Amino acid sequence: MSGIVRVQKERSTRAVRGVWWEGMTRPAFWIVLILALSAPVLAQERTSPRREKWSFGSVIAPVTMPEDVTSLYGYVGVPEMGAGFRQGLSGLELEAKAKLDYFRLAGIFEVGARREVLTRETAALAPTLSLGLVLNSGTSYLDEENFGGVLLRVSPGLVSGWRAGETVVLVGLVDAPVDIGVGPTGAWRIQTLVGGGPEIYLGQGVTLLVSGQIGLEHFKEERQDWNTRLGYQIKLGIGSRLF
Repeated sequence: MSGIVRVQKERSTRAVRGVWWEGMTRPAFWIVLILALSAPVLAQERTSPRREKWSFGSVIAPVTMPEDVTSLYGYVGVPEMGAGFRQGLSGLELEAKAKLDYFRLAGIFEVGARREVLTRETAALAPTLSLGLVLNSGTSYLDEENFGGVLLRVSPGLVSGWRAGETVVLVGLVDAPVDIGVGPTGAWRIQTLVGGGPEIYLGQGVTLLVSGQIGLEHFKEERQDWNTRLGYQIKLGIGSRLF
């Protein structure tokens, strides 16, 4: 009796081995196995070049933050100082910033977005658009042509980045903020500024920015004619990636 049971167990074992070996030798099995093993590698290859190429930058560079990367930055300059927050999303970046124009004693608050439209091995380009609010005290101590009021800001722009070395990105900037007075007074301020500068990696996720811009500023006070003068912006900023 025990011999019959042993024979039946051996037959069952051979049957299971036969089914297993038949599955192993089928082409479909190997195709599924190869795809399963290669999927993580392919995903890493798709995501790693973007992070590797722009592995630093927090103030202005890179033109858009990589997905799931966050940074905080602050800067001093002329005529403004400020701080901001950047968050990288899938194909998009969101940014919030607060600034103080101490020449005019004006507070400026903006929320905006960037989207990369052109990328090369060492260069990239992204248009920007932000909306905000300007609270101008109207003081004329440092700016004799200043005027006060509450203004809505629409600020289109362009950011370019060129990887000049292992630790340096040269950024190009075009900003065209338009301030529109709230109310029937007809106050406006339009600036067109171009320029740029280097953003330098210092280590531990920290970068230093030195930039300058120059252009024209057109403004119209309440119930007055349009005026034009030189516009400029100088920044010395520092920022860090949080994660």
